[in-house]
Amino acid sequence: MSVKLEEARAPGALAWLAFGFAVAFFCYAFLQRVAPAVMVSDLMRDFAVGGAVLGNLSAFYFYAYAALQIPVGLLLDRFGPRRLMTGAALVCAAGSFVFAVADQLVVAYAGRLLIGAGCAISFVGALAVATTWFPARRFAMLTGMAQAGAMAGAVLGAAPLAALLQTTGWRSVMLGAAALSASLAVAMWLTARDGPSARRSRVGLAGALKVVASNPQTWLAAGFGFFITGPMLAFTSLWGASYLQAVYGLDRPTAAGAVSLSFVGWGLCAPLIGLLSDRLGARRPIMIVGSMLSFCTNAAIIWLTDLSLVAISAVLLINGAVSCCMLLNFVCAKEHNPPWASGAAIGFSNTAVMLSGAILQPVVGLLLDLNWQGAVVDGARVYDAATFRTALSILPICSIVAIAMAWILREPPRPPQ
Repeated sequence: MSVKLEEARAPGALAWLAFGFAVAFFCYAFLQRVAPAVMVSDLMRDFAVGGAVLGNLSAFYFYAYAALQIPVGLLLDRFGPRRLMTGAALVCAAGSFVFAVADQLVVAYAGRLLIGAGCAISFVGALAVATTWFPARRFAMLTGMAQAGAMAGAVLGAAPLAALLQTTGWRSVMLGAAALSASLAVAMWLTARDGPSARRSRVGLAGALKVVASNPQTWLAAGFGFFITGPMLAFTSLWGASYLQAVYGLDRPTAAGAVSLSFVGWGLCAPLIGLLSDRLGARRPIMIVGSMLSFCTNAAIIWLTDLSLVAISAVLLINGAVSCCMLLNFVCAKEHNPPWASGAAIGFSNTAVMLSGAILQPVVGLLLDLNWQGAVVDGARVYDAATFRTALSILPICSIVAIAMAWILREPPRPPQ
Protein backbone atom coordinates (compact mmCIF):
# COMPACT_ATOMS: atom_id res chain seq x y z
CA MET A 1 0.00 0.00 0.00
CA SER A 2 1.37 3.40 -0.92
CA VAL A 3 2.05 6.11 1.58
CA LYS A 4 -0.64 8.26 -0.01
CA LEU A 5 -3.28 5.59 0.50
CA GLU A 6 -2.16 5.10 4.09
CA GLU A 7 -2.37 8.83 4.71
CA ALA A 8 -5.81 9.09 3.12
CA ARG A 9 -7.21 6.74 5.76
CA ALA A 10 -5.82 8.72 8.69
CA PRO A 11 -6.50 8.83 11.54
CA GLY A 12 -5.85 5.13 11.57
CA ALA A 13 -3.20 2.67 12.67
CA LEU A 14 -0.33 4.59 11.07
CA ALA A 15 -1.47 7.90 12.56
CA TRP A 16 -1.75 6.42 16.06
CA LEU A 17 1.61 4.67 15.68
CA ALA A 18 3.30 7.88 14.58
CA PHE A 19 1.67 9.78 17.43
CA GLY A 20 2.73 7.05 19.87
CA PHE A 21 6.40 7.26 18.90
CA ALA A 22 6.24 11.06 18.98
CA VAL A 23 4.87 10.85 22.53
CA ALA A 24 7.61 8.33 23.38
CA PHE A 25 10.14 10.92 22.21
CA PHE A 26 8.52 13.53 24.46
CA CYS A 27 8.64 10.98 27.30
CA TYR A 28 12.37 10.62 26.65
CA ALA A 29 12.78 14.40 26.52
CA PHE A 30 11.17 14.79 29.91
CA LEU A 31 13.34 12.05 31.40
CA GLN A 32 16.37 14.02 30.19
CA ARG A 33 14.85 17.22 31.58
CA VAL A 34 14.51 15.89 35.13
CA ALA A 35 17.52 13.56 35.27
CA PRO A 36 19.85 16.11 36.93
CA ALA A 37 17.52 16.21 39.96
CA VAL A 38 18.76 12.78 41.07
CA MET A 39 22.35 13.49 39.99
CA VAL A 40 22.76 16.67 42.06
CA SER A 41 25.39 15.41 44.52
CA ASP A 42 27.22 13.35 41.86
CA LEU A 43 27.48 16.28 39.44
CA MET A 44 28.48 18.78 42.13
CA ARG A 45 31.22 16.38 43.28
CA ASP A 46 32.53 15.36 39.84
CA PHE A 47 32.61 18.92 38.47
CA ALA A 48 33.39 20.63 41.82
CA VAL A 49 30.57 23.19 41.55
CA GLY A 50 27.94 24.77 43.81
CA GLY A 51 24.19 25.17 43.47
CA ALA A 52 24.22 28.18 41.13
CA VAL A 53 26.58 26.51 38.64
CA LEU A 54 24.68 23.23 38.81
CA GLY A 55 21.44 25.11 38.22
CA ASN A 56 23.01 26.57 35.08
CA LEU A 57 24.26 23.15 33.95
CA SER A 58 20.75 21.74 34.24
CA ALA A 59 19.28 24.87 32.66
CA PHE A 60 21.43 24.59 29.52
CA TYR A 61 18.82 22.07 28.37
CA PHE A 62 16.16 24.76 28.73
CA TYR A 63 18.29 27.44 27.04
CA ALA A 64 18.50 25.39 23.85
CA TYR A 65 14.96 24.05 24.14
CA ALA A 66 13.41 27.47 24.64
CA ALA A 67 15.49 29.21 21.97
CA LEU A 68 14.39 26.70 19.32
CA GLN A 69 10.67 26.53 20.01
CA ILE A 70 9.58 29.26 17.59
CA PRO A 71 11.92 28.14 14.76
CA VAL A 72 10.81 24.53 15.28
CA GLY A 73 7.13 25.50 15.17
CA LEU A 74 7.63 27.48 11.98
CA LEU A 75 9.60 24.68 10.34
CA LEU A 76 6.97 22.10 11.28
CA ASP A 77 4.27 24.27 9.71
CA ARG A 78 6.32 24.35 6.50
CA PHE A 79 7.99 20.92 6.27
CA GLY A 80 6.17 18.50 8.58
CA PRO A 81 7.54 16.32 11.40
CA ARG A 82 9.25 13.30 9.84
CA ARG A 83 12.74 14.55 8.98
CA LEU A 84 12.81 17.09 11.78
CA MET A 85 11.92 14.62 14.54
CA THR A 86 14.29 11.95 13.24
CA GLY A 87 17.19 14.38 13.09
CA ALA A 88 16.34 15.77 16.50
CA ALA A 89 16.50 12.33 18.11
CA LEU A 90 19.96 11.81 16.59
CA VAL A 91 21.09 15.15 18.05
CA CYS A 92 19.85 13.95 21.46
CA ALA A 93 21.91 10.79 21.06
CA ALA A 94 25.03 12.83 20.29
CA GLY A 95 24.41 15.17 23.22
CA SER A 96 23.89 12.31 25.66
CA PHE A 97 27.18 10.76 24.56
CA VAL A 98 29.06 14.06 24.96
CA PHE A 99 27.58 14.60 28.42
CA ALA A 100 28.44 11.02 29.46
CA VAL A 101 32.14 11.35 28.59
CA ALA A 102 32.59 14.98 29.75
CA ASP A 103 35.59 15.51 32.01
CA GLN A 104 35.31 19.31 32.07
CA LEU A 105 32.37 21.54 32.88
CA VAL A 106 32.41 23.24 29.48
CA VAL A 107 32.07 19.86 27.75
CA ALA A 108 29.15 18.97 30.01
CA TYR A 109 27.54 22.30 29.08
CA ALA A 110 27.90 21.41 25.40
CA GLY A 111 26.36 17.98 25.90
CA ARG A 112 23.45 19.36 27.87
CA LEU A 113 22.93 22.04 25.21
CA LEU A 114 22.78 19.41 22.45
CA ILE A 115 20.30 17.34 24.44
CA GLY A 116 18.05 20.37 24.88
CA ALA A 117 18.34 21.24 21.18
CA GLY A 118 17.32 17.75 20.12
CA CYS A 119 14.49 17.50 22.62
CA ALA A 120 13.18 20.90 21.51
CA ILE A 121 11.07 19.35 18.76
CA SER A 122 9.58 16.52 20.86
CA PHE A 123 6.42 18.18 22.18
CA VAL A 124 5.69 20.48 19.26
CA GLY A 125 6.35 17.57 16.91
CA ALA A 126 3.85 15.37 18.72
CA LEU A 127 1.24 18.12 18.48
CA ALA A 128 2.09 18.60 14.79
CA VAL A 129 1.20 14.94 14.23
CA ALA A 130 -2.01 15.44 16.20
CA THR A 131 -2.91 18.60 14.25
CA THR A 132 -2.25 16.97 10.89
CA TRP A 133 -4.03 13.65 11.34
CA PHE A 134 -6.70 14.10 14.00
CA PRO A 135 -9.85 16.27 14.22
CA ALA A 136 -9.58 19.62 16.01
CA ARG A 137 -12.16 18.54 18.60
CA ARG A 138 -9.64 15.97 19.93
CA PHE A 139 -6.72 18.36 20.23
CA ALA A 140 -6.91 19.10 23.97
CA MET A 141 -7.29 15.38 24.75
CA LEU A 142 -4.29 14.49 22.55
CA THR A 143 -2.29 17.28 24.18
CA GLY A 144 -3.16 15.71 27.53
CA MET A 145 -2.05 12.30 26.28
CA ALA A 146 1.28 13.79 25.21
CA GLN A 147 1.65 15.37 28.65
CA ALA A 148 0.84 12.02 30.28
CA GLY A 149 3.63 10.43 28.26
CA ALA A 150 5.99 13.15 29.39
CA MET A 151 5.10 12.50 33.01
CA ALA A 152 5.86 8.82 32.52
CA GLY A 153 9.34 9.92 31.54
CA ALA A 154 9.51 12.18 34.58
CA VAL A 155 8.54 9.30 36.89
CA LEU A 156 11.19 7.08 35.30
CA GLY A 157 13.67 9.92 35.81
CA ALA A 158 12.98 10.03 39.56
CA ALA A 159 13.09 6.96 41.85
CA PRO A 160 13.89 4.34 39.15
CA LEU A 161 16.73 6.44 37.78
CA ALA A 162 17.99 7.19 41.30
CA ALA A 163 18.12 3.47 42.03
CA LEU A 164 19.88 2.79 38.72
CA LEU A 165 22.45 5.51 39.43
CA GLN A 166 23.47 3.78 42.64
CA THR A 167 24.44 0.63 40.72
CA THR A 168 25.74 1.92 37.37
CA GLY A 169 26.71 5.58 37.84
CA TRP A 170 25.47 8.61 35.95
CA ARG A 171 27.87 8.25 33.03
CA SER A 172 26.65 4.76 32.14
CA VAL A 173 23.06 5.96 32.40
CA MET A 174 23.75 8.73 29.89
CA LEU A 175 25.37 6.29 27.47
CA GLY A 176 22.20 4.21 27.65
CA ALA A 177 20.16 7.35 26.96
CA ALA A 178 22.21 7.91 23.80
CA ALA A 179 21.37 4.42 22.52
CA LEU A 180 17.67 4.85 23.34
CA SER A 181 17.45 8.13 21.44
CA ALA A 182 19.08 6.59 18.36
CA SER A 183 16.47 3.82 18.46
CA LEU A 184 13.65 6.38 18.61
CA ALA A 185 15.12 8.12 15.57
CA VAL A 186 14.76 4.93 13.54
CA ALA A 187 11.20 4.34 14.79
CA MET A 188 10.04 7.85 13.93
CA TRP A 189 11.59 7.72 10.47
CA LEU A 190 9.68 4.52 9.75
CA THR A 191 6.28 5.69 11.03
CA ALA A 192 6.00 9.49 10.82
CA ARG A 193 4.44 11.11 7.75
CA ASP A 194 4.55 14.78 6.87
CA GLY A 195 0.93 15.03 5.73
CA PRO A 196 -0.73 16.21 2.53
CA SER A 197 0.67 19.41 1.08
CA ALA A 198 -2.79 20.99 1.41
CA ARG A 199 -2.32 21.02 5.14
CA ARG A 200 1.02 22.78 4.99
CA SER A 201 1.53 26.45 5.61
CA ARG A 202 1.19 28.57 2.48
CA VAL A 203 2.43 31.69 4.28
CA GLY A 204 6.07 32.55 4.78
CA LEU A 205 7.79 31.79 8.08
CA ALA A 206 8.10 35.48 8.90
CA GLY A 207 4.40 36.01 8.13
CA ALA A 208 3.31 33.23 10.47
CA LEU A 209 5.49 34.53 13.28
CA LYS A 210 4.20 38.08 12.77
CA VAL A 211 0.58 36.95 13.06
CA VAL A 212 1.25 34.92 16.20
CA ALA A 213 3.44 37.52 17.94
CA SER A 214 1.06 40.40 17.21
CA ASN A 215 -1.85 38.66 18.94
CA PRO A 216 -2.13 39.73 22.63
CA GLN A 217 -3.91 36.47 23.47
CA THR A 218 -0.82 34.54 22.39
CA TRP A 219 1.22 36.47 24.95
CA LEU A 220 -1.32 35.89 27.71
CA ALA A 221 -1.46 32.15 27.00
CA ALA A 222 2.35 32.02 26.95
CA GLY A 223 2.57 34.03 30.19
CA PHE A 224 0.20 31.61 31.89
CA GLY A 225 2.37 28.73 30.69
CA PHE A 226 5.50 30.40 32.10
CA PHE A 227 4.17 31.07 35.58
CA ILE A 228 2.18 27.87 36.09
CA THR A 229 5.00 25.61 34.87
CA GLY A 230 7.95 27.43 36.44
CA PRO A 231 7.40 26.08 39.98
CA MET A 232 7.10 22.54 38.62
CA LEU A 233 10.32 22.77 36.62
CA ALA A 234 12.28 24.45 39.41
CA PHE A 235 11.09 22.21 42.25
CA THR A 236 10.12 18.86 40.84
CA SER A 237 12.62 18.79 37.98
CA LEU A 238 15.70 19.82 39.96
CA TRP A 239 15.62 20.97 43.59
CA GLY A 240 12.70 18.98 45.04
CA ALA A 241 14.52 15.76 45.94
CA SER A 242 17.34 17.69 47.64
CA TYR A 243 14.75 19.79 49.50
CA LEU A 244 12.99 16.69 50.86
CA GLN A 245 16.33 15.20 51.89
CA ALA A 246 17.18 18.37 53.81
CA VAL A 247 13.76 18.85 55.44
CA TYR A 248 12.68 15.27 56.08
CA GLY A 249 16.01 13.44 56.26
CA LEU A 250 15.11 11.07 53.43
CA ASP A 251 17.60 9.09 51.39
CA ARG A 252 17.90 10.00 47.72
CA PRO A 253 15.69 7.22 46.21
CA THR A 254 12.91 7.86 48.76
CA ALA A 255 13.02 11.62 48.22
CA ALA A 256 13.01 11.14 44.45
CA GLY A 257 10.06 8.77 44.75
CA ALA A 258 8.06 11.30 46.73
CA VAL A 259 8.81 14.07 44.24
CA SER A 260 7.83 11.78 41.36
CA LEU A 261 4.28 11.72 42.75
CA SER A 262 3.88 15.19 41.23
CA PHE A 263 4.59 13.64 37.86
CA VAL A 264 2.16 10.81 38.60
CA GLY A 265 -0.60 13.28 39.42
CA TRP A 266 0.20 15.26 36.28
CA GLY A 267 0.27 12.19 34.07
CA LEU A 268 -3.00 10.77 35.40
CA CYS A 269 -4.93 14.03 35.16
CA ALA A 270 -3.55 15.60 31.97
CA PRO A 271 -5.65 13.45 29.57
CA LEU A 272 -8.69 13.95 31.82
CA ILE A 273 -8.20 17.72 31.87
CA GLY A 274 -7.89 17.72 28.09
CA LEU A 275 -10.96 15.53 27.67
CA LEU A 276 -12.99 17.66 30.13
CA SER A 277 -11.97 20.85 28.34
CA ASP A 278 -12.92 19.39 24.96
CA ARG A 279 -16.29 18.21 26.30
CA LEU A 280 -17.04 21.58 27.92
CA GLY A 281 -15.67 23.54 25.00
CA ALA A 282 -13.99 25.80 27.56
CA ARG A 283 -10.37 26.42 28.54
CA ARG A 284 -10.24 29.46 30.81
CA PRO A 285 -12.31 28.27 33.83
CA ILE A 286 -10.14 25.16 34.18
CA MET A 287 -6.99 27.28 33.96
CA ILE A 288 -8.21 29.65 36.70
CA VAL A 289 -9.22 26.91 39.13
CA GLY A 290 -6.07 24.87 38.40
CA SER A 291 -3.73 27.79 39.02
CA MET A 292 -5.50 28.65 42.28
CA LEU A 293 -5.07 25.10 43.54
CA SER A 294 -1.47 25.12 42.31
CA PHE A 295 -0.80 28.14 44.53
CA CYS A 296 -2.31 26.38 47.54
CA THR A 297 -0.22 23.24 47.08
CA ASN A 298 3.02 25.14 46.32
CA ALA A 299 2.50 27.21 49.46
CA ALA A 300 1.89 24.06 51.52
CA ILE A 301 5.04 22.38 50.19
CA ILE A 302 7.26 25.35 51.03
CA TRP A 303 5.71 27.00 54.07
CA LEU A 304 4.11 24.22 56.13
CA THR A 305 6.85 22.89 58.37
CA ASP A 306 5.30 19.93 60.18
CA LEU A 307 3.88 17.72 57.42
CA SER A 308 4.41 13.97 57.66
CA LEU A 309 5.94 12.07 54.76
CA VAL A 310 2.50 10.76 53.83
CA ALA A 311 1.05 14.28 53.91
CA ILE A 312 3.82 15.88 51.85
CA SER A 313 3.54 13.01 49.35
CA ALA A 314 -0.20 13.63 49.04
CA VAL A 315 0.35 17.37 48.54
CA LEU A 316 2.91 16.65 45.82
CA LEU A 317 0.48 14.31 44.07
CA ILE A 318 -2.27 16.96 44.14
CA ASN A 319 0.17 19.64 43.01
CA GLY A 320 0.96 17.70 39.87
CA ALA A 321 -2.70 16.91 39.25
CA VAL A 322 -3.79 20.56 39.31
CA SER A 323 -0.69 22.04 37.65
CA CYS A 324 -1.32 20.00 34.50
CA CYS A 325 -3.89 22.64 33.55
CA MET A 326 -0.84 24.30 31.96
CA LEU A 327 -1.45 22.15 28.87
CA LEU A 328 -4.40 24.41 28.03
CA ASN A 329 -2.01 27.28 27.32
CA PHE A 330 -0.97 25.42 24.16
CA VAL A 331 -4.60 24.86 23.22
CA CYS A 332 -5.42 28.55 23.73
CA ALA A 333 -2.39 29.66 21.74
CA LYS A 334 -3.40 27.38 18.87
CA GLU A 335 -7.10 28.32 18.90
CA HIS A 336 -6.46 32.07 19.12
CA ASN A 337 -4.42 31.91 15.89
CA PRO A 338 -5.04 30.75 12.29
CA PRO A 339 -4.75 26.98 11.63
CA TRP A 340 -1.82 27.52 9.23
CA ALA A 341 0.16 29.09 12.10
CA SER A 342 -0.60 26.42 14.71
CA GLY A 343 3.00 25.20 14.92
CA ALA A 344 4.29 28.75 15.34
CA ALA A 345 1.67 29.45 18.03
CA ILE A 346 2.47 26.29 19.99
CA GLY A 347 6.21 26.90 19.62
CA PHE A 348 5.80 30.48 20.85
CA SER A 349 3.91 29.31 23.93
CA ASN A 350 6.33 26.47 24.59
CA THR A 351 9.20 28.96 24.47
CA ALA A 352 7.71 30.67 27.51
CA VAL A 353 7.22 27.33 29.28
CA MET A 354 10.85 26.34 28.76
CA LEU A 355 12.14 29.77 29.71
CA SER A 356 10.46 29.31 33.07
CA GLY A 357 12.78 26.40 33.80
CA ALA A 358 15.81 28.10 32.28
CA ILE A 359 15.27 31.13 34.52
CA LEU A 360 13.91 29.68 37.76
CA GLN A 361 16.27 26.72 38.17
CA PRO A 362 19.43 28.86 38.35
CA VAL A 363 17.60 31.62 40.28
CA VAL A 364 16.74 29.11 43.00
CA GLY A 365 20.33 27.85 42.91
CA LEU A 366 21.63 31.41 43.27
CA LEU A 367 19.33 32.05 46.24
CA LEU A 368 20.56 28.83 47.83
CA ASP A 369 24.18 29.91 47.43
CA LEU A 370 23.46 33.38 48.82
CA ASN A 371 22.00 31.85 52.00
CA TRP A 372 24.38 28.86 52.22
CA GLN A 373 25.76 28.22 55.71
CA GLY A 374 29.06 26.71 54.51
CA ALA A 375 28.35 22.99 55.02
CA VAL A 376 30.07 20.56 52.63
CA VAL A 377 29.70 16.76 52.52
CA ASP A 378 31.86 14.64 50.17
CA GLY A 379 32.75 17.70 48.14
CA ALA A 380 29.15 18.82 47.57
CA ARG A 381 27.46 21.83 49.17
CA VAL A 382 24.68 21.03 51.63
CA TYR A 383 21.80 23.46 52.17
CA ASP A 384 19.67 23.35 55.32
CA ALA A 385 15.87 23.44 55.47
CA ALA A 386 15.66 27.17 56.22
CA THR A 387 17.88 28.01 53.25
CA PHE A 388 15.73 25.88 50.95
CA ARG A 389 12.50 27.48 52.14
CA THR A 390 13.89 30.97 51.58
CA ALA A 391 15.02 30.14 48.06
CA LEU A 392 11.84 28.29 47.08
CA SER A 393 9.47 30.99 48.33
CA ILE A 394 9.57 32.44 44.83
CA LEU A 395 7.47 29.53 43.57
CA PRO A 396 4.07 30.34 45.16
CA ILE A 397 4.52 33.91 43.92
CA CYS A 398 4.71 32.55 40.37
CA SER A 399 1.38 30.78 40.94
CA ILE A 400 -0.27 34.09 41.87
CA VAL A 401 0.86 35.63 38.59
CA ALA A 402 -0.49 32.57 36.71
CA ILE A 403 -3.91 33.16 38.26
CA ALA A 404 -3.87 36.75 36.99
CA MET A 405 -2.87 35.66 33.47
CA ALA A 406 -5.68 33.08 33.29
CA TRP A 407 -8.17 35.67 34.54
CA ILE A 408 -7.25 38.21 31.84
CA LEU A 409 -7.06 35.70 28.96
CA ARG A 410 -10.10 35.52 26.65
CA GLU A 411 -11.86 32.23 26.03
CA PRO A 412 -10.84 31.06 22.53
CA PRO A 413 -13.46 30.17 19.90
CA ARG A 414 -14.76 26.62 20.11
CA PRO A 415 -13.18 24.19 17.60
CA PRO A 416 -15.48 22.68 14.95
CA GLN A 417 -17.30 19.52 15.99
